[in-house]
Amino acid sequence: MSDFEGKTVLVGVTGCIAAYKSCEIVRALQKAGAKVQVVMTEHATEFVGPATFRALTREPVGVGLFDDPSDPIHHISLAKLADVFLIAPATANVVDKLAKGIADDLLTTTALATTAQLVIAPAMNVNMWRNEEVQKSVAELEAKGARIVNPTEGYLACGDEGEGKLADVDEIVAATLDELRSRRSLAGKSMLITSGPTYEPIDPVRFIGNKSSGLTGVLLAQEAARRGANVTLVIGPNSLKDPLGVDVKHVTTALEMFEASKVAFEGCDVAIFSAAVADFRPATVADTKIKKRDLRADSSTGELGLTIELVENPDILRTLAANKGSRFVVGYAAETVDLIDNAKEKLAKKNADLIVANDVSSPELGFGTEKNRVFFVREDSVEDSGIVSKREIARQLLDIIAEAI
Repeated sequence: MSDFEGKTVLVGVTGCIAAYKSCEIVRALQKAGAKVQVVMTEHATEFVGPATFRALTREPVGVGLFDDPSDPIHHISLAKLADVFLIAPATANVVDKLAKGIADDLLTTTALATTAQLVIAPAMNVNMWRNEEVQKSVAELEAKGARIVNPTEGYLACGDEGEGKLADVDEIVAATLDELRSRRSLAGKSMLITSGPTYEPIDPVRFIGNKSSGLTGVLLAQEAARRGANVTLVIGPNSLKDPLGVDVKHVTTALEMFEASKVAFEGCDVAIFSAAVADFRPATVADTKIKKRDLRADSSTGELGLTIELVENPDILRTLAANKGSRFVVGYAAETVDLIDNAKEKLAKKNADLIVANDVSSPELGFGTEKNRVFFVREDSVEDSGIVSKREIARQLLDIIAEAI
């Protein structure tokens, strides 16, 4: 029996010369064992007729919003049947509409209504692909959770050469099956994720903090919820939107994060400690704002200064993982030197099952950036994520976890 038996891929076809390759995509998905249904834009029918897809899928093909008299809300029916919605090829026009939430035909209304994973394979002229607005729309779609299968370079139908050619059929199919495989892969599992910085107050207006944005944890929570997990996200100060379908606990200090994490840890199957928790906090917090007149002169230099006594915060990962039982525990190691060695040491010392080692010394990667490169360090292996989006790292990590548990 195929891994994809009983799973449905809705294939969206838009008005592009590469539409003929959608026939190959449909056949490859069927051979893998998935059920396939097709929805087309009216412009797509100028390149490949609906009859072709009806013959291939033995299913009705949707084109117009009202082309099925027996189903007055056709886009909702299509949206509900899909486990994955693949749009290949996706024109610049459709990419832009999807990014902006415009729904003016059957394909785009279905895309807006579905809760299925979107996989989008753009194809267009090289200059259209390089256009700033198109790139902005692609980035927005990826940020919203769509998986983008980027076009390749080659000779284009218009005679130009460069990026814009539809990705290879095998690559598109592999990405779609990967999303189909991961769908509901964590169903019934409870997960704790910690994220973001902690702010340790010095006085009512100042604090000790760090550059963590919380994005990594939010993306992990979104991906875990998409796979069916019951997720509790304990997150420090941030400017991000709370992920849908996730129980979000907002905290400020390390002590608050520790208390909230202890509660969630009790009932979880998996715990991912991705927060950048402050190691230290001020021993005392001033009741009022510290003024310059409160500064004291250094006895040797004469310069005015302020001495703040720091005390250690609880090590949330080590404390909770000490009694992890059957839970799968993941820690993060943000390092600037000796990345793998420090991660291996942390793996053993903190009783974790996996450490995500993150080199934060590069300004292009790590804190506050869209892309990153990490190493998944386990007792017997080290796996390189490559330089990819943080959303892709979330996918890779949750693939590892789903397989492990």
